[in-house]
Amino acid sequence: MHQEPSQKVLLWLVAVGFFMQTLDATIVNTALPAMAQSLGESPLRMQSVVVAYSLAMAMLIPASGWVADRFGARRVYFLAIVFFVAGSVFCALSHSLTQLVAARVLQGLGGALLLPVGRLVVLRTFPREKFLQAMSFVAIPGLIGPLIGPTLGGWLVEVASWHWIFLINVPVGLVGCAATMRYMPGVAAPTVARFDLAGYLMLAFGMVALSLALDGLASLGLRQASVLVLMIFGLASLVAYWLHAARRPDPLFSTRLFSVDTLRIGLLGNLFARLGSSCMPFLIPLLLQVTMGYSPLQAGMMMLPVAVAGMSMKRFTTTLITRFGYRQVLVGNTLLVGVTMASFGLAAPSQPLWVHVVQLAVFGAVNSLQFTAMNTVTLKDLGHDMASSGNSLLSMVQMVAMGMGVAAAGAVLAAFTDFFQPSGAAQTLQAFQATFACMGLITVASAGIFWQLSPQDRSGTQAGASVDAGDHG
Repeated sequence: MHQEPSQKVLLWLVAVGFFMQTLDATIVNTALPAMAQSLGESPLRMQSVVVAYSLAMAMLIPASGWVADRFGARRVYFLAIVFFVAGSVFCALSHSLTQLVAARVLQGLGGALLLPVGRLVVLRTFPREKFLQAMSFVAIPGLIGPLIGPTLGGWLVEVASWHWIFLINVPVGLVGCAATMRYMPGVAAPTVARFDLAGYLMLAFGMVALSLALDGLASLGLRQASVLVLMIFGLASLVAYWLHAARRPDPLFSTRLFSVDTLRIGLLGNLFARLGSSCMPFLIPLLLQVTMGYSPLQAGMMMLPVAVAGMSMKRFTTTLITRFGYRQVLVGNTLLVGVTMASFGLAAPSQPLWVHVVQLAVFGAVNSLQFTAMNTVTLKDLGHDMASSGNSLLSMVQMVAMGMGVAAAGAVLAAFTDFFQPSGAAQTLQAFQATFACMGLITVASAGIFWQLSPQDRSGTQAGASVDAGDHG
């Protein structure tokens, strides 16, 4: 790929921003028990640290394109890095779980703008024939982030303290700020449509209310009545958005998108399949450290088979889909993902190490195939006029499902912990085992959604390539 030096630097700049964002989404998981001990909390009730980040990202993603058009990509990208670095510093300075969650929200707001704005700049800078090649280059650091995140997090906790998993973002961010001002094109779009603020507020409130309701069952200590009220308000807000979008000429997400069968099925499948599988990077390091006596570094290294198997699986995905079609691949693979998750319900300290490694590698492979197939089937039939909007909607659903999946797993784990009334590691292990079985069953149930796909759907698309780059499940 031959580019001018400034174009090469621009690609590196977007790639580093993407790397920071994907690294941070995974590095925290292995450090949760150490954070819990430092802040005087139970390690089994730390999911709000993960949920806050995912939810903040989900809230801002729908507005990211409009914000970049209105204020210029350079200014917005610079602010995104500033928010991300400021959030990282406040995370490291936190003395309570509440402070840490608030800092994670700030960090998530910055992270939400890094990938969509970076992708938009690449789209506008590179000619269409070079776009996929450019996005593939940007995607590589994003795949490396989840690969090294858990191990790096565990190592930093052992050799220094959990605060350093956030402080390492500071020097990278400062270099990023300087490079943004020097190399990022900053021209705002000449004409920008009016932002659908009312629709955005309805959508954001609905997402936050539903996620808080789930998280409230576990970590916020909300009573059942409060959870029920939040859920009703959240659902009412989403219904209000749908009615609002149906009669508005330029809504945030047009209801016309849902006339495309593959997008409608793909989005619903993404949401429910991820509700189950996205809790695994949160649950596995906790299981290993809390019930099996693994150190943070050992727990982080145990996530390597998941990432390596996931990356290796990418090369077989297109062949499998072309041969068997989306419906067969997604129905069969969703069942495999669910069964593999449920198999962690049999995990015990007495099992040999190789059994855990094989189990984790199998999960990584089927989960990677699942994400790529779900992403591509969702976007493959969208016309040019709906591609950007559909892409943003998919990104938002991915982040909402990640947050809600971790919140749901936390709520289920809390319920089973109370049920088994833990007086030792054995009872805590039983709570984990039951949680894995439940979350696996949720994933199995989502296979029915993919059964609605047409058996004739086989063709892959390049649209999925850039979206898969945003996936670090």
